[in-house]
Amino acid sequence: MGEQTISAKAVCLEDIRRQVLTQGFEPGSYLDESELAKAYGISRPPLRETLNKLAGEGYLVLHKNRGAQVAPMTHKTLRNFFMAAPMVYAAVSQLAAENATPAQILLLKETQRQFRKAIQSGDVAERALMNQQFHAVIGDMADNEFLTPSLRRLLIDHTRIGMSFYNPRNHAMAEERNTAADQHDMFIELIERGDASGAAQLAIDHWELSRSAIESFVTPSSMAMPLGRPPGVDPV
Repeated sequence: MGEQTISAKAVCLEDIRRQVLTQGFEPGSYLDESELAKAYGISRPPLRETLNKLAGEGYLVLHKNRGAQVAPMTHKTLRNFFMAAPMVYAAVSQLAAENATPAQILLLKETQRQFRKAIQSGDVAERALMNQQFHAVIGDMADNEFLTPSLRRLLIDHTRIGMSFYNPRNHAMAEERNTAADQHDMFIELIERGDASGAAQLAIDHWELSRSAIESFVTPSSMAMPLGRPPGVDPV
């Protein structure tokens, strides 16, 4: 029974993370504990332990009288995300190149293989999750207790933003996706040879690629609409 409970808790933890990252659970929405307990086959105490852990990781916000809320994405959080992302990504990548272990580099290569596999299959959710995992591994390489929590929180919103606008049929996005995958290969090469400054600069370039894609989605080209009087209406 104990092993089943532990297993159910692990499934619950990983699935809620996935649902938040892929927007299966929408930002700002509230989770029903009764429904979650039933869906994952666990009782309230282990469920609440799981929700507390997810809140500590930045996936959820716990409210005393309203329960667990999926981390909102407000104008303020998005503004702070855009301000902090390049600084954190650059610092983490620099430290990763200085501290990465051979085992971590192997894991990064395997994650990149899964990332490219998701691109080829057209699986949008898996692509987003593997991208998140790739940068999380770089965060583990950095081994910095001050930067790691910030990176993990950034990656939650970065992944959710990507799920909001990503369209596999958009040719411009397909080109951006391939460039991002190539830059991942460059991250591996720079980290493997310990090029800290190169890794930091690549992190800035990689961020700019994402930022440009996000901006092009938020401010798309205007629709071509004819101006002037409606057809059949004579001027006065």
